Amino acid sequence: MFREISNILLTRGQQQYDGEAVSQLEHALQCAYLAEQAESSPSLIASCLFHDLGHLIPGVKPHEENALSLLSAIFKPEVTEPIRLHVEAKRYLCSVDPQYYSTLSLASQRSLTRQGGKFSPRESAQFLTQPHATAAIQLRRWDEQAKVPGLVTPDLKHFMSLIQVLCN
Repeated sequence: MFREISNILLTRGQQQYDGEAVSQLEHALQCAYLAEQAESSPSLIASCLFHDLGHLIPGVKPHEENALSLLSAIFKPEVTEPIRLHVEAKRYLCSVDPQYYSTLSLASQRSLTRQGGKFSPRESAQFLTQPHATAAIQLRRWDEQAKVPGLVTPDLKHFMSLIQVLCN
C-alpha cells in the first residue's frame, strides 16, 4: 500500500493543482516541507504530504474523503483525521479570521463556495471539539502557502522515508 501511494503521487502528481500554478506533487511536497521546516511530527508531515491525494484517485466522494480508505489501511488517525478535516478547517478559518479569506488564492476562494462556505459560529464551535482539529487548522494554513511556482523542496523519496515509520 505504501508503495502504491508513492506511485500515485509520482505517476499522477504532474497534473495541475486545482487551477494553481503548481502541480499536485509540487503542492504536496511544498506542504510537507513547510511542516518539516516547522519541526512538526512525522504524522502531521504525512498529513501534509497526502492531504490532496483524493484529487488523484477516481471516486465520487469529496477529495478530503476520497483517499481515506487507502490511507486508513496504513496510517493511524493522527495522519488521516487532519486530512479528513482540512476542508472544514478552511471553512473554520474563514469564519473566525476575517483576514484569512483574503489570503486564499482565487481557486481556493472559488472552492470554498463549493465546499459550503464559511462556518456559522455554532459550526465553528463544533469543529473545534473534534480530535485533530488543531492539526487540521495548521495543515490548512500550510496548504494555502504551498503554491509557490519553482520552490525547491526535498523530493518524494525524502518524505516517504521520513514517514515510513508511521505505517501500521
